[in-house]
Amino acid sequence: MATDLKWFATSARTLAARPDLWSTAAGVLRRHAPSRWWTRRPFLPLPDGQWIDFRFETAFGSSEGRPDGEQLIEYLEWSRSWNYL
Repeated sequence: MATDLKWFATSARTLAARPDLWSTAAGVLRRHAPSRWWTRRPFLPLPDGQWIDFRFETAFGSSEGRPDGEQLIEYLEWSRSWNYL
């Protein structure tokens, strides 16, 4: 859990430096948020933990793997280029 908080804080700092990607990041979060997320604790639009573990395992070979800041920016730029948000 502490690792996830550290990763989240690092990702937030990386994203803060790229205001051109803020709306893309919000769109990605919205698309990955479960339906009716506001009815379940912690009342945040967070994707299901098992789904995240699966995605990270397929991307990094381990559910413990996390993208670094550069990979996060690349993913958001790729998402924006698809214009599906």
